[in-house]
Amino acid sequence: MKQINAEVIAVGTELLLGQIANTNAQWLSEQLTNIGVNTYYHTVVGDNMDRLIATFEQAQSRSNTVIVTGGLGPTEDDLSREAFAQMTGLEIIEEPVAMKKIKEFFHAQGSEMTPNNRRQARKFNLGHALENKVGMAPGIFVPYENVNWYFLPGVPGEMKQIARESIIPTLNLSNGNQIMTSTVLKFIGIGESKLEHELQDLIQKQTNPTIAPLAQKDAVTIRLTAKAATLALGKKQIEESKAAILARVGDYCFGENDVTIEQVLASFLEESGQSIAAAESLTGGLFSSKIVAVPKSSSYFKGSIVCYDTAVKENVLHIPKEVLENEGTVSTACAEYMAKNVAQLLNSSIGISFTGIAGPDAVEGKPVGTVYISIYDQDDGGRTYTEKFVFRGDRNQIRHRSVLKGYELLYMYLKSKN
Repeated sequence: MKQINAEVIAVGTELLLGQIANTNAQWLSEQLTNIGVNTYYHTVVGDNMDRLIATFEQAQSRSNTVIVTGGLGPTEDDLSREAFAQMTGLEIIEEPVAMKKIKEFFHAQGSEMTPNNRRQARKFNLGHALENKVGMAPGIFVPYENVNWYFLPGVPGEMKQIARESIIPTLNLSNGNQIMTSTVLKFIGIGESKLEHELQDLIQKQTNPTIAPLAQKDAVTIRLTAKAATLALGKKQIEESKAAILARVGDYCFGENDVTIEQVLASFLEESGQSIAAAESLTGGLFSSKIVAVPKSSSYFKGSIVCYDTAVKENVLHIPKEVLENEGTVSTACAEYMAKNVAQLLNSSIGISFTGIAGPDAVEGKPVGTVYISIYDQDDGGRTYTEKFVFRGDRNQIRHRSVLKGYELLYMYLKSKN
C-alpha cells in the first residue's frame, strides 16, 4: 500500500496580507491526521498566475496528494483552475450539473446571472466534479501523473462539506482505514530542554508512536501520536510509550490532554479538605482569576486581597511597618507575612502570596523581574515556604510567569502531602 503524503495549498492574497487566517489548512490537517494521513507541507500563495504555477509544480514534485483551497470563484483573480491547466495542458470545461444549479439559484433569487458566474461551474476534462451542497462552485478531483489533486472552494463551510463527504472517506479507504490517535502529556517544574535531555534516546529511536516535545503557554508538553489499524491498537502503543516516559520524568507530569494545573490543584484541595486564599501584589489578581475559572472553586477558595499599594499591605494585611521599612515590600519577610496574614484574615488553611517588580523600573534597589512567592500552611503548624525568583520578559510576561511558578510551587507542595 502506497503511503499518502499530502500537501495543502491555500490560495488568496488576503491570506498573505493577514486579512483572514488560514483556518482551512488547519482544519484539513486535523481531518487528515485523524485518518492517519501525513501532511508534510502547508503553502499559502497569492492570486498571481506565475506564482500559482510555480507552487503547483513544486507540490507535483514532492507530494502524491494535493488539496487546494480557494481560487474557484467568479472573478478574474480566481486563478486556481487556470494555473493548473497551464501547468498540465488539461482542458477546462463547463460542468452541466453545477451550471444548472447556479442558474436555478439566480432564478430563485429573481436576479440576473452575470456572465462571470459561469466561471464557477467548471472542471477539467479529466477527473470529475465534487458536489458542493452549500455554495456554487463544485470541488474538483483530477489525477495527474501519479498525483491526486483536489480543488476546493475557499469558503470554509463549502470546503468542509466537500472534504467531509468526497475527500476524507476516499483517502481513508486508500490509506487502509488507518487511524491516528494522540495523547498530550503535561509537565510542570521542568523546562523543555531538560525534559528533552532526559528523553533524548527515546526521541531519537521514535518510530510509532512519535514523541514530540512542545513548549506551550502554560505548560511543557509531550505529544505522543500513534498510527494503527484500530483505535484500540493505537492507544495500546501510546500507553507503552507513555509508561517509558513517565518512568523517567513522571514526577513532573500533572495530567494529560485538556487537564489544567488549576484543575489538578482543585482536586488536591477538595480531597484534603483544605482551603486557600491569596495575597497578590505584582500579579494583581491573576492567580485568583485562574483559580476561580475552575467550577466549584468556591468550595476551597476563600478569596484574595490585591495589595498593590504599600498602604494596603500595612493597613489591610497588617504587615508590620518595620518590615516594610527595613526589609522592603519586595522581600522574603514581606512575602511570608502576606501569605500568613491572608490565610488568617480569610480563615483559610493555606495562604499564598506574590510580591515583586514587574517593571518598568527597579524598586528598592532590586532589579525588574525580582519576585518572591510564599506559601503558608496553617494546618501544618504554620509552616512557611518561600522562594525568590528573577524572571525575564516584559511586564505582563513577568506577571504571567509568576503565577505559573506559584501554581508549580503549590502543586509540588500539595502533591508531597497527598
